[in-house]
Amino acid sequence: MHDDARSFFPKPTLTRREFVVTTLAAGFALAVRPVSAQTMITTDATGLEAGEVKIPTSDGQMPAYRAMPATGGPFPVVLVVQEIFGVHEHIKDVCRRFAKLGYCAIAPELYARQGDVSQMTEINDIITKVVSKVPDAQVMADLDATVAWAEKSSKGDVKRLGITGFCWGGRVVWLYAAHSPTLKAGIAWYGRLVDQTSDLKPQHPIDLAATLKAPVLGLYGAADSGIPNETVEQMQKALQAANSPSQIVLYPDTPHGFHADYRPSYRKEQAEDGWKKLLEWLKKSGVA
Repeated sequence: MHDDARSFFPKPTLTRREFVVTTLAAGFALAVRPVSAQTMITTDATGLEAGEVKIPTSDGQMPAYRAMPATGGPFPVVLVVQEIFGVHEHIKDVCRRFAKLGYCAIAPELYARQGDVSQMTEINDIITKVVSKVPDAQVMADLDATVAWAEKSSKGDVKRLGITGFCWGGRVVWLYAAHSPTLKAGIAWYGRLVDQTSDLKPQHPIDLAATLKAPVLGLYGAADSGIPNETVEQMQKALQAANSPSQIVLYPDTPHGFHADYRPSYRKEQAEDGWKKLLEWLKKSGVA
């Protein structure tokens, strides 16, 4: 890890007993039910090796979902970072979509020490009781552990490493691009860019625009009530000032969560265009 990354994300102090989630949730998180069956994309596991795995960290075993082609390899690696709802069925499906295209996709349960959000019915409870207690330093360390596991145990070619994330995970993409010296590319779906700092969240994407080690493609909605357009414009100006190759696409009249095909926020045209741009971004960055 580079010295500048270490200053952003000091190594967390953790103990083995802090792990409270030892297996992934089945199906969809309670807070997002009922799901919208009319628009939900379902990707089968035919031709894939897909399922739950355990990622060793410095303080215990972290559950994760991994999908990759059943034969061949080594495969380029894509880290898939969850929404606030944890690694539930939608995130697993996204991993299978990547695997069908020849990637090893891994989604670690990054709230494993703080709580099981899949059984919570109120979004406010998810945020206040679990998400707000997850340190950025812990997340960076867990993603590093996932990369190390992929290289050792999962036919992963981590010289071709990408990351994508949604909502909470979209913000994490920007942070990991400033943290990891081996990352080739990131794609952030509507992750918050500007916010108040705290001991657990000492930096936000706007603070890291000049120190990104890998180019990030940001995919945002102009009708996102939680991410004001002015903060997107701030980030665009910060990237331009840093001569960064990173880019942000702002889709007009598009809400937060437009990729989430199981929720009413889904916007098919924008989601499909974003996915196309994601694949192009990975390819031109040397991940594909």
